[in-house]
Amino acid sequence: MIQYIASDVDGTLLHGHATELNPELFDIIRQLKEHGIHFIAASGRQYKNLRRLFAPVKDDISYVAENGSMCVHDGKIVSLGHIDTGLIYEIADAAKEYGHCHTLISTARTGYTDSKDSDYINHIRNDVGYDMDVVQNVRDIKEPFIKIAVCDFDGTEKRLRAYFQERFGDRIKIVTSGNIWIDFIAPNANKGSALSNIVSSLGMNPKNGITFGDQYNDLEMLQLSNTSYAMTTAATGVADYATHTTDSVEETLKDLLKNL
Repeated sequence: MIQYIASDVDGTLLHGHATELNPELFDIIRQLKEHGIHFIAASGRQYKNLRRLFAPVKDDISYVAENGSMCVHDGKIVSLGHIDTGLIYEIADAAKEYGHCHTLISTARTGYTDSKDSDYINHIRNDVGYDMDVVQNVRDIKEPFIKIAVCDFDGTEKRLRAYFQERFGDRIKIVTSGNIWIDFIAPNANKGSALSNIVSSLGMNPKNGITFGDQYNDLEMLQLSNTSYAMTTAATGVADYATHTTDSVEETLKDLLKNL
């Protein structure tokens, strides 16, 4: 019995440098809804950005945003994570010390950066489509923090991930999120626990779903459902946590619909 579908976005529904979803996905989501199957977007992205990305069906789906730190259904926050303010400051300071990366700090309302790099700011605002304010100092932000992410356009595996893992790995969970991002996850927040919370609140069994992902921030989500798919392009080892692999979420869901 399939009650819900939950899918990661970047690297799973969006491939390469794509900035818009396949329009076919929206029709699939509508068809799933007709069969009583609820769709959930589960991403490291911010909630407002996800609503724009899924605009044609934005009110028909639920959202696990910020890697599980913010869950929204029917326009209402179901759960919200929190990262200690002092730790956010330390990570932001370490990023400045590293020197070749940029921070994106999330609150429930918007994103912030203290980067002055015009290419990075343009990438976040125009390519990714985020709401983001630029501040002189992260200590000027007066809202509770739910996530911090660090971007390195050269990729995360060369030095960046190891640098932050050595400094903060014993204090906060650090995961790759796409090829150029590492995310610092709020305590007790991940896509799996967040997804479990949101589907349980809707009266569904967390096991009765199908999940899709491609990165290490998807592992808990892939393990949650009875059926899960890792993308064939997934990061090394991710497929070990899934029951299947696929080249296309859309094609897999179309096959599901044929058999309903």
